Amino acid sequence: KKIVAIGEIGLDYHYDNTDKVKQKEVFEKQLQIASKYHKPVIVHSRDAINDVYEMLKNYKLRGIIHAFSGSYEMAVKFIKLGYKLGIGGVITFKNCNLKNVVAKISLDDIVLETDSPYLAPEPFRGKQNSSKYIPVIATKIADILNVSLSEVEKMTTKTASNLFDL
Repeated sequence: KKIVAIGEIGLDYHYDNTDKVKQKEVFEKQLQIASKYHKPVIVHSRDAINDVYEMLKNYKLRGIIHAFSGSYEMAVKFIKLGYKLGIGGVITFKNCNLKNVVAKISLDDIVLETDSPYLAPEPFRGKQNSSKYIPVIATKIADILNVSLSEVEKMTTKTASNLFDL
């Protein structure tokens, strides 16, 4: 009863020596466990977004696409499947295309996150990331969406609470 989600699970094709077949087998088993127990999933996708999508669409799960950095079109596909997009420090980076994606989606499709200890937001980039930087991320999203910081705080908290049945 204390388990609220299965994660971080997914696919990571970043390194040349990765065994994609084995990763898919393990990811499939993890998705089956989440499905069996009706738990949301937190999904890692690095250089594997199409394969992740193809696997997720075979399940009636919900969850978060962790550290989302894909295109608007992929964002829409994941949202239609019932997933929320995990937005972290990358949103504050100067040359980040994620700003364009966030500007086009609904605030209730976003959850705030870190990728601690990585990807600290500007102006802390290069330092160890932590949850204390969540307000920096929330402020950037408020600016992009032209809404109040309070609105971002309320909506993203509500979204996470609903997703994890808290």
